[in-house]
Amino acid sequence: MRNRIRHLGVLTAIAIVLASCSAAPAGEHSASSPNQNAQGSPGQNEQRINQPPVEPIIERNGNVVNIVMTAQVTDVEISKGVTYNAWTFNGTVPGPVIRVREGDVLHFTLKNLDPSLPHSMDLHAVHAVPGKKFVDVMPHEEGTFTYPADTPGVFMYHCGTKPVLAHIANGMYGVILVEPKNGYPTDPEIDREYVLVQSEWYKEHDYESFLNGQPEYVVFNGDDFTLKEHPLPAKVGDKVRLYVLNAGPNEVSSFHVVGTTFDRVYLDGNPNNVLYGMQTVMLPASGGAVVEFRVTEEGDYPIVNHQFKYASRGAVAILRVTKDGRDSGEPAAGH
Repeated sequence: MRNRIRHLGVLTAIAIVLASCSAAPAGEHSASSPNQNAQGSPGQNEQRINQPPVEPIIERNGNVVNIVMTAQVTDVEISKGVTYNAWTFNGTVPGPVIRVREGDVLHFTLKNLDPSLPHSMDLHAVHAVPGKKFVDVMPHEEGTFTYPADTPGVFMYHCGTKPVLAHIANGMYGVILVEPKNGYPTDPEIDREYVLVQSEWYKEHDYESFLNGQPEYVVFNGDDFTLKEHPLPAKVGDKVRLYVLNAGPNEVSSFHVVGTTFDRVYLDGNPNNVLYGMQTVMLPASGGAVVEFRVTEEGDYPIVNHQFKYASRGAVAILRVTKDGRDSGEPAAGH
């Protein structure tokens, strides 16, 4: 039996990969407590809010995909015992994975639950006039927009409200996968597929840090520990596909899997942009890729940003290869 994680139709998230996105438990340490102003800095007299995550609605009707998402403020755990009062889509960082097909029409609604700030949605996967289709949605209001998804690939979405840097750095980003209408040439060979989103965390709500500082954490799928404590499983001989996005907002990613080479790389996830035999893929901020490789021996394969100052700040995940394809449940040693 093949072990590929299949996604038929439109899916919300790949659960094993996005386990890091859950809201942080109450009582954990946080860098600051006030709410925020438009520049991403704490307000002096505003009460900290922590809105519970809201499940997105993603429903298909023929080639029309109805999507309902929220903009909200939610505490997320970014490192063990460290929470960040994040601006989010649906209460997770990254936001929900959106998966559609080339040629779909997206009927998108954003509900703004943030009581203080406007937010918006900028979908890199679509053709739209930003001044009409990526406009701000005010607090306690909602906006609905329609877009065609005509370009296949791995694309970023993010809040486009000014200052955009503050909204991305505070957590408002995610990935939308647009499947090629004819699939990828290697689809029949793929046994496992996972989604990885690299991003940065800075000093909480500190716009000066966003502009000029170094990230305190560089992470995959929102935190620096989940994909080490719960490695991604694979079986000896499996062909693995990773959908990879660098959400930034500021740094590039030198994406590398230790112990293998990439048989094929589709830059930005487009089947026309194919490269062979790659060791490392350079992803700019908002850049994506599909990478494919085969694992031939048992053991742990670190997935890293090969700019190792960022790996040292958290950008490491583990692919665990076993005879039967099951995770042993033990955290990876030495990472």
